[in-house]
Order: sequence, then C-alpha cells, then structure tokens
Amino acid sequence: MNIYVGNLPYSVTEQQLREMFEQYGEVQTAKLIMDRETGRTRGFGFVEMDNADADAAIKALNKTEMDGRTLKVNQAEPRKAAPQRGRW
Repeated sequence: MNIYVGNLPYSVTEQQLREMFEQYGEVQTAKLIMDRETGRTRGFGFVEMDNADADAAIKALNKTEMDGRTLKVNQAEPRKAAPQRGRW
C-alpha cells in the first residue's frame, strides 16, 4: 500500500521517515517530495508497506506531532493525470 505523509517538518530526512514507519513493519520505499527549484523538501512524502503493516502505521501515526507539526497520514490517492497540453 502507498501511504501519503503530509505536513512533515522541512528538516526531516528520508531515513527519518523510513525509521518512523519501520516500527510498524517492513518499509519497501520511503520518499520525500523535493522542490525542483530550491532542492528543499515540499513537506510531504510517500511510504510503501504491506497492507496490514500500512493500516497499523496509518492508525498509529495520523495526527501525531513531529517537531511541532501535526502529521497527516493516510492511504495515498492514485495520481491523477496532468492535463494534456495539445496543439491547436
């Protein structure tokens, strides 16, 4: 299952994100989304885990605090296709 993790502190690293979720099971991937222009995190990321482990992690970590920020943790929505830019 792909898990969305929002409202992360900008100081968090992918390793810290992975370690936070490893308490609930095996993490397949942990990725922070970076701003292309600044190279800084955008304050959210995604973690992939098995479904049972993911459910436990979501229940345990949603609305918890990290460095003064309340995390939003839930099942990630499928990515919507970007609008097509066609020629006239």
